[in-house]
Amino acid sequence: MQKLNRKNRGVSTTLPIKIIQFGEGNFLRAFVEYAFQTLNNEVGFNGGIAVVQPIDRGMVSMLNDQDGLYTLFTKGIKNSKEVEEKELITNIVKGIDPYIDYDAYLNLANEEELEFIVSNTTEAGISFVASDTMEMVPPSSFPAKLTRLLFERFSHFNGAKDKGLTIIPCELINYNSDTLKQIILDYVSLWKLSVGFKTWILDSCSFHNTLVDRIVPGYPSDQIEAYNKQLEYQDNLIVSAETFFLWVIEGDAALKEKLPFHKTNLDVKIVNDVQPFRTRKVRILNGAHTAMVPFSILYGNETVKETIDEEFTGPFIRSLVFDEIIPTLDMEKEELEIFAEAVFDRFRNPFIKHQLASIALNSIAKFKVRVLPSLLEYVKRTDVLPMRTVFTFACLIRFYKGTWNGKELPINDDKEIVAEMAAIWKLDSLEEIVSQVLGKTAYWDEDLNKIEGLTQAIATYLQRIDEYGIKEAFLKLS
Repeated sequence: MQKLNRKNRGVSTTLPIKIIQFGEGNFLRAFVEYAFQTLNNEVGFNGGIAVVQPIDRGMVSMLNDQDGLYTLFTKGIKNSKEVEEKELITNIVKGIDPYIDYDAYLNLANEEELEFIVSNTTEAGISFVASDTMEMVPPSSFPAKLTRLLFERFSHFNGAKDKGLTIIPCELINYNSDTLKQIILDYVSLWKLSVGFKTWILDSCSFHNTLVDRIVPGYPSDQIEAYNKQLEYQDNLIVSAETFFLWVIEGDAALKEKLPFHKTNLDVKIVNDVQPFRTRKVRILNGAHTAMVPFSILYGNETVKETIDEEFTGPFIRSLVFDEIIPTLDMEKEELEIFAEAVFDRFRNPFIKHQLASIALNSIAKFKVRVLPSLLEYVKRTDVLPMRTVFTFACLIRFYKGTWNGKELPINDDKEIVAEMAAIWKLDSLEEIVSQVLGKTAYWDEDLNKIEGLTQAIATYLQRIDEYGIKEAFLKLS
């Protein structure tokens, strides 16, 4: 079988470097490269990507060994139908390891057609390291490396305003671009760089907060033979991803002009404010995930797909989302319902086995962020407790008892929380147990016993759960 490279595949097009990408991992290769290749194919964007390895050990050498080429396989559900596609990604022009060739890294700053910086260096990547200096080869942190690159570009083009860059980080932290921008300015101050450079960053460069959403399992090692049989070449960098794709970028009409994704079928939204979309994702996608875990494990399911397909748990979660979460959000109802339908297609994806036990990590903290706000907002808007949401709250508390039908439950949380919940479950009455849990302001940031009827409702649900099991308890109560 032929080695994958440009010569063997007849891929000779040389694209100008318009994008520098910090990070070479699975997510970026299945997300950003895919998005920009779509722009190239459908709009004539004509953009090449230079990939920078952000840490000492990485995959740039493997990328270069295949001339930047690799195959992306996408699998999932669209409109209730299974979809499988594959595409050879060809828009990586070069890969650079700044730990081996720092000059090549700095020379990227001199590219005439360079416009964009994109990154995904993990949530910990956007951090300030006070020990980083201008003289380091290279500085350790991603923001310090980027500051040094920006200074090189500023110097090379004598501060030309039209050589500023559009910076679009994809790290999974809220206000990712605002955070990155502030750290860059902190390095400008720490390194005593010129006022002119600081002004160039503020006036000539633009920073854009983002929300990215796509499940990328990555290299399919457990099924690699099945993937290889679909190819005519040897690819050591196969990456697999779900079909679903969403990229929300904060920006204006000028950014839409630079990135004409609206002329493609990709779901890339350039909007004034990312936060409503982040709230939508956290409440619907993440909220449904978190709410279903204790509820569905206690019922007897093992995976997300099994939960959604099962005749009782599936409609339960669907009703929780459509009847109790969506009414608490301020976006257009139709748009929210379309998003929710896509979420359920993702939950049903037969190509991704998402174990409930694997997403049980830190369930109390997740419930606070992802589910509790919907409960509180529902009560605020209706003066009624959302029955299914409250029932999943009861399941969460029951889950932390640690055992169910004589079996250990997959609790995975901070040792202190596990110990506290175990101690609470030794109290004499369910009312006292619920009162203690709801009163833990360290968990919820408030005393939830103050919500009218909540303490008694959860205590009643817990009594029925132990008496009848999950399904019968809910049906009798409803």
